Amino acid sequence: MTLTDRTCVVTGASRGIGRAIAEELGEHGANVVVNYHTSETEAYEVAETVEEFGGNAIPVQADVADEDAVEAMAEATREAFGGADVLINNAGLTIDKKFDNMSREDWEQVINVNLGGVFNCTNAFFDDIKSADGGRLINISSVVGQQGNYGQANYATTKSGLFGFTRTLALELASEGSTANCVSPGFVKTDMLESVPERVQEKILQRIPLDRFATPEDVAGIVRFVASEDASYMTGQIIAVNGGMEW
Repeated sequence: MTLTDRTCVVTGASRGIGRAIAEELGEHGANVVVNYHTSETEAYEVAETVEEFGGNAIPVQADVADEDAVEAMAEATREAFGGADVLINNAGLTIDKKFDNMSREDWEQVINVNLGGVFNCTNAFFDDIKSADGGRLINISSVVGQQGNYGQANYATTKSGLFGFTRTLALELASEGSTANCVSPGFVKTDMLESVPERVQEKILQRIPLDRFATPEDVAGIVRFVASEDASYMTGQIIAVNGGMEW
């Protein structure tokens, strides 16, 4: 599952799942574009780790909700490595509130990043993916998009929306030999999970047959497979990485 000389753009790559994905791809030979919004120090650390593995990486600042910033990121990618072969739409935002306490601003902020950002990034790199030899579009969703989750109407809506988006892009890319798939993690040990009260975490664990939360590396290994040539005949799929949770 080598990714040598493949250029992979990972949004939200400075922390959590995105960081693990970027480092995993770099370890397997990819050129990695480490996108970040505000975590500059961490993004440079990720790029350094990729280079320690023998890969190439550049950190690129861009708010995925800002179309002009994303276009600039695409240009920086092409200047450094040529066109992108793989785009991993990972960047996301949560603003958790019960629906009766959720403002229109809370709703729109999450929509603008989690769906608007996916549109912006896919639009900016679409021609690259389409023309690449086995291009890959990989969208990171969530089990929350499949099950819903208390206090996350905005987030669940965006993560559900990625399923239809992925399936449609899979159909549109198929004639070019490129694929689109969706990786849907369960509950992962990240800063987001750490903010959840311990009593709630215990209830979640009771619903996971494997009786543990995922690590970012659990998700990154699946993304690496989907990005590789070994997954060339798989497209339009939702790949659940959730420890056996029903949905």
